[in-house]
Amino acid sequence: MDNITTYQITVAASTKNLAKVREFISEHATSEGFSPQTVADLCLAVDEAYTNIIKHAYKFDASKSVKIDLEFDDQKLSVRLRDKGESFNEDKYVMPDISEQIKNKRRGGMGIYLMKKLMDKVTYDTSGSENEIIMLKKRE
Repeated sequence: MDNITTYQITVAASTKNLAKVREFISEHATSEGFSPQTVADLCLAVDEAYTNIIKHAYKFDASKSVKIDLEFDDQKLSVRLRDKGESFNEDKYVMPDISEQIKNKRRGGMGIYLMKKLMDKVTYDTSGSENEIIMLKKRE
């Protein structure tokens, strides 16, 4: 049977809380034995997901909140971010052309690309009363 450990934090949807969110991820992933590089990758992926919720789901309305759940088991870490904002339609998402982004010095639009590159699996669930981003990272 898997040993399952869970942690949860609820934060206001504001970029002022990015450090708090990073600290939450870093502290628990480190204590669960993830390498410094993997912890950095996890922080960046969660950072991108959280920032997308602030910008797109809540349109910078800091009165709204985001729930972040971490679930560690013997094989992986599962990170869930939940919000009640405007839902993301994955079917309309087009992966950016990275070389074009760099060539034209374009900022933004890289969050989902980064999340998918840094994590082993990224899924979205917008079927319930909340939007949910679920990101999985296998243990090393």
